[in-house]
Amino acid sequence: MPLAERLRPRSIDDVVGQRHLLAPGRPLRVAFDAGRLPSMILWGPPGVGKTTLARLLAAATGAHFIVISAVLSGVKEIREAVDQAQALRRAGRATVLFVDEVHRFNKSQQDAFLPHVEAGLFSFIGATTENPSFEVNGALLSRATVFVLEPLTADDLSQLLERAHASTRGPALDDAARQRLIDFADGDGRRLLNAYESASAAHPGLGLLEEAHLESALGRLLRRGDKGGDIFYDLISALHKSVRGSSPDASLYWLARLLDAGMDPRYAARRIVRMASEDIGLADPRALRMALDAAQVYERLGSPEGELALAQAVVYLAMAPKSNAVYTAWAAVRAAVQQGGSRPVPPHLRNAPTKLMRDIGLGEGYRYAHDEPGAYAAGQTYLPPGVEGPFYAPVPRGLEQRIAERLGEWQHLDEAAKGR
Repeated sequence: MPLAERLRPRSIDDVVGQRHLLAPGRPLRVAFDAGRLPSMILWGPPGVGKTTLARLLAAATGAHFIVISAVLSGVKEIREAVDQAQALRRAGRATVLFVDEVHRFNKSQQDAFLPHVEAGLFSFIGATTENPSFEVNGALLSRATVFVLEPLTADDLSQLLERAHASTRGPALDDAARQRLIDFADGDGRRLLNAYESASAAHPGLGLLEEAHLESALGRLLRRGDKGGDIFYDLISALHKSVRGSSPDASLYWLARLLDAGMDPRYAARRIVRMASEDIGLADPRALRMALDAAQVYERLGSPEGELALAQAVVYLAMAPKSNAVYTAWAAVRAAVQQGGSRPVPPHLRNAPTKLMRDIGLGEGYRYAHDEPGAYAAGQTYLPPGVEGPFYAPVPRGLEQRIAERLGEWQHLDEAAKGR
């Protein structure tokens, strides 16, 4: 029997975490203490105690516990569970029907529970890792209370490790190894216990597990445990700098390393969009469109198919002409705004929809650019007094080279107009 199963709590007081539901006076604790069991949906990530809570609730009420997995079951298994519940009712016994991964059932399968929940044949408990608002039928949802379970905290996971060590008399963990396992678990108690069990089995007779022992025992899996840590952000930095440095090979390598380490590809997509704006900008405006398209493709296809679009985007960005001119200009403008206070809009740029506003000079002197030669009002100013540009200085690469030429032409026109 796996360690996670051997350590499954036998009473409500043994449950680790979920204090917002199980502390005295909180909803599920009240249900336990009262011995009443409403139909419910337990919504939360893997390894946080959904099945355990369902079992304990059934035990607290003395009900028979029937388990159906929506991954492996269909209408046939639902009918068998209903028949069993009806036989138990005739024998004077209550039933709890637990449906794991309930979101995997389609609409008609979920509908099959409705009349029996309505009639009180059994207390229905559904477990799901997906948002029930989208994945559970409204009719079933209206007959059940939704309880949200949270990922286990670092303290919760540390407590589980202490229990595992005491229960198995296995090796202790040094501080670095303990933290690495907690990071690896990412709030999942089952994952934590499985990793500890695997590492202990790989080093029999060892009194103390160190981080190096975890690396050798868990290998590739452990690389996924640095979410939010220094290595994670080092990998992000390497990807960004490889794109900025125009190295498609390195960009692909670091993207693959990040995905292999368990990073959410959606996070990678957000960072790729940022790179398109920060490091390429108007030198190649198509880069931003490419990054956004890659993010959308991933949303449609998911992994692994959608990851190819992210790879395509980082290669395009790596090969695109580079410019941080917009990024630098935006930082400079924000600094100027913060330091310069709320400077008034010059009168010629203000809106003047009424005669009174026009009479006091608002809008006076403004020249409509479309009526000017080349649609450019030479000599017209748009910044408030005391604010000096330029902020935006295009680089001599890609499209920004043409933008620089255009700005140069306008500058000559402005100088000529001021010299008149």
